[in-house]
Amino acid sequence: MRLTILTPTYNRGGVLPQLYDSLKKQTCKDFEWVIVDDGSKDNTQEVVKAWLSDSDFSIQYFFKENGGKHTALNYAVKKIESELTFIVDSDDTLTTDAVETVLRYHKRYEDEKNICGYAFLRAYPDGSVNGKEFVPNERVASYTEARVNSDDTMADKAEVFKTSCLKEFPFPEYQGERFLGEDIVWVRMARKYMMVHINKAIYIGNYQDDGLTKNRRLNNIKSPVGCMNRAKEFMGSEFKKKYRVKAALQYIIYGKFADVSVAEILKNTPDRTLTLVCLIPGLILQKSWKRKFCSNH
Repeated sequence: MRLTILTPTYNRGGVLPQLYDSLKKQTCKDFEWVIVDDGSKDNTQEVVKAWLSDSDFSIQYFFKENGGKHTALNYAVKKIESELTFIVDSDDTLTTDAVETVLRYHKRYEDEKNICGYAFLRAYPDGSVNGKEFVPNERVASYTEARVNSDDTMADKAEVFKTSCLKEFPFPEYQGERFLGEDIVWVRMARKYMMVHINKAIYIGNYQDDGLTKNRRLNNIKSPVGCMNRAKEFMGSEFKKKYRVKAALQYIIYGKFADVSVAEILKNTPDRTLTLVCLIPGLILQKSWKRKFCSNH
C-alpha cells in the first residue's frame, strides 16, 4: 500500500458517507482509509462499522479521547506504514482520479530526497479553485515560498506528504488545548524540504458552519499557547515583512490570552525589535478581540 487517506473526525457521522462514496469511485484503489475518531458523541462509530466488511479498499477505524485534530493526526501517523499520507477532512470529498493522480506524480518524484510531498489544488463544490493556481505549474519550492511569500495564505490546498516527513515533524501538543493551525508544522518542514506544487484540483472542500475553518479565531483564543508558538514560527527572516508583522501582533495577542506577562513576551520573542514596535497595537487588539469574541463564551 503506497497511500493512506487519513481522516480525523469529530461528530461527522452525517457527512462522512459523502467522503466514503467518493473513495468508492476512485479509479485507482491502491490506498487505505484511516479514520481517527476524536471522541465523537454521535453515530460515527456505527456508520463506519457498516463499511468495514463491505468495502473494496482497506478501512481502519480508531477511537481516541477528544484532543483536537492535531492530536488525532499525531495518533494516526504513528500507526501509518504507507509511503504517502493524504489528510482529507471528514466533510470533504475527492475527485474520482485523486488517488491515481497522486501516485502518478509520486512515481515521477519519489527518488528526490529533498521533497516532502505534493500540493494539489482544492476546489469548491461549484468547481472554482480555492485560492491561487501555482506559478509555474509543477513548481518545486518550499511551503514558505510557494504559499506564504506568494500571498496564498488564506487558501486551502490538497497536501500529500511523505509519511516519514510527518513522523519527523509531529504536531506539537499543548496541555488542555484542542486547536492548532497545521501550518506550524508546514513551515518547520519547509526549512528542510521542498514540495511539488501542481495545478490540478483533486479535492472538493465543504466548509461547515460549525467547522474549524469558520470558527478559527475563537478556536485560536481558546488555544492561545499553541497559537503563540505558531506566531513565533512566522516571525522568521525568511518571511515577507507583512507576515512577520502580522505574526508579531498575533504573538502578543495570544500571549496575553495565555496570561503571559509583557516581560515574558519580550524575553521569549525571536525578534525583540519587531515585538517592541508591535507591542502597543497588539495589546489594543487583544482587548478588542476579548470584548468581541469572549463576551458570550
